[in-house]
Amino acid sequence: MPAEVDLAVSTVIFALRQSDDGASSSLWIPLVRRIREPYEGRWALPGGPLEDGEGLDDAAARNLVETTALSPTYLEQLYSFGTPDRSPGARVVSIVYWALVQPEEAAAAVEDENVRWFEAEQVQGLAFDHDAIVAYALWRLRTKVSYSRVAHAFLGEEFTLAQLRQVYEVVLQQRLDPANFRRQVEADGTVVPTGRHLTGGRHRPPRLYRYQETP
Repeated sequence: MPAEVDLAVSTVIFALRQSDDGASSSLWIPLVRRIREPYEGRWALPGGPLEDGEGLDDAAARNLVETTALSPTYLEQLYSFGTPDRSPGARVVSIVYWALVQPEEAAAAVEDENVRWFEAEQVQGLAFDHDAIVAYALWRLRTKVSYSRVAHAFLGEEFTLAQLRQVYEVVLQQRLDPANFRRQVEADGTVVPTGRHLTGGRHRPPRLYRYQETP
């Protein structure tokens, strides 16, 4: 007789927020405190069981709204985790999604004693195998940012090159030379100037850019 397997959906939500020192930005994720066993009282990724007749994307979106009040525009399937011993009791296979949110989206998230933001690099001791899931999501983000448009998900429709460079620096955890970064971005052609400038600053207003529309 085949073993019974429960299906669940979890999501790693990345946002750029100020670090605890207030001097720099870093990647943060919201976690929820479990209110029942197993792992009662431990922090975990937002998620829950897959309901009958429910699609995976719908389940991921529903669970995010119910646990964090977030409805990210960038939400896609990341990986599946299903080692036999990842959950006490019945075997559970988790379909893991990831979401990238802009600061305005992150500000709309619920924060209370059972929902809190944590620096992604600092989390440890999470319920189930969620430490490994967060580590995998960080690795995937860093490998993907170099050849795709995931940085766009952290920004508005228009942005300065300094804002774009900051996303890369935070994700890759390394400083980038501004002049070299500008040359690489302009040579790549995926980011183009809008003809407008950022207003409200004390110095010469920087140019605003946007991602080139894909055919």
